[in-house]
Amino acid sequence: MAVPKRKTSPSRKGMRRAHHKLDKTTTVENKTTGELHRPHHVSPDGHYNGRQVTTDKVNL
Repeated sequence: MAVPKRKTSPSRKGMRRAHHKLDKTTTVENKTTGELHRPHHVSPDGHYNGRQVTTDKVNL
């Protein structure tokens, strides 16, 4: 089993974790209501790609 020879410094640890940040969620405007929702997902009112696909309310 591999064992590190030296302790990882806080600076090196921080540089490794620099890419672990959270990104902003992308949103698009619904064509029918103007409401914002995630792309390629059914909007809260049940529309997808400009047409009604479900009558249930979607919980986001």
